[in-house]
Amino acid sequence: MYHNNSIRILTGNSHPELAQSVTERLNVPLVPCTVKKFSNGETNVKISESVRDEDVFIIQSGCSDVNDNLMELLILISACKTASARRITAVIPCFPYARMDKKDKSRAPITAKLVANMLVVAGCDHVITMDLHASQIQGFFDIPVDNLWSEPLMIGYIKRQIPGWENSIVVSPDAGGAKRVTAIADKLGVEFALIHRKKDGKSVTAPDRMELLVGDVKDKVTVALLVDDMIDSGTTLSLAARTLQEKGAKAIYALISHGLLSETNLSLIDELPIVQLVVTNTIPQRQHQALCKKLVTIDVSPTIAESIRRTHNGESISLLFGEWAETTGVEVLWNVESR
Repeated sequence: MYHNNSIRILTGNSHPELAQSVTERLNVPLVPCTVKKFSNGETNVKISESVRDEDVFIIQSGCSDVNDNLMELLILISACKTASARRITAVIPCFPYARMDKKDKSRAPITAKLVANMLVVAGCDHVITMDLHASQIQGFFDIPVDNLWSEPLMIGYIKRQIPGWENSIVVSPDAGGAKRVTAIADKLGVEFALIHRKKDGKSVTAPDRMELLVGDVKDKVTVALLVDDMIDSGTTLSLAARTLQEKGAKAIYALISHGLLSETNLSLIDELPIVQLVVTNTIPQRQHQALCKKLVTIDVSPTIAESIRRTHNGESISLLFGEWAETTGVEVLWNVESR
């Protein structure tokens, strides 16, 4: 068991609700900490308790005002470093700029690498994150990085909450998610399918359309499980859901790790041919919940809390990638029935 006098948990303004839930599970109070802005927009941090020679965990997600939240995290890390913290771990449920992980066109920045450099320069010793957009981002760091998965939670949710999952097919809306969906399909013992997105014509302004590359959803299944790591504008989800419906899927569930939903008209989600849009609370979802009746939120705080406890105690966290998360039970924070 960890010692309460040697672990300190701080948070900025990005996701205080998740941080509070994690501390309650660990029975450790949040360190009183004020993070606010000066009138000229500069961020000011004041930590009200000593962190000297303590094991510090700073929970801050890359959501909504991403740049402000990232700057808060960097300043909190720097403040703890200069206050002689023994070890500083940045707990980043949704890693900022994760989609900018490669130079995909001329003069494009690799901003995920820049963020990694900034965290290390600020004084970070260890990073815990969840469902990185690309696993190779771990290689951008010269410090340990633990990339937790929401996959076991999703599998637990599928088995407990989705009727007829035994006769389902797991679908990736793009080729990049093939590894993710095949892993889930193998663990569920069901088939998988891939969808390819391309322009419907040669014109630059031609609309996008999707076609099924691998797998068959017609007549074989009652349930199509559409799995992705992130939803922002909702365009991919809309195209994929309608493609699956045209191909004969009878019920479609979308399971997505990070529900950014920053550019999404949530009322349109309710009009899509899906039964539920299941996301985790790596991003705050309370404001989205009132606008979308099909939105269901899964709580990741048990996984994050256990990873913090194990990191502090020097225990292996490999248990969190398997049956532990599936058998612990999936806590659904908000759904249609809870309203």
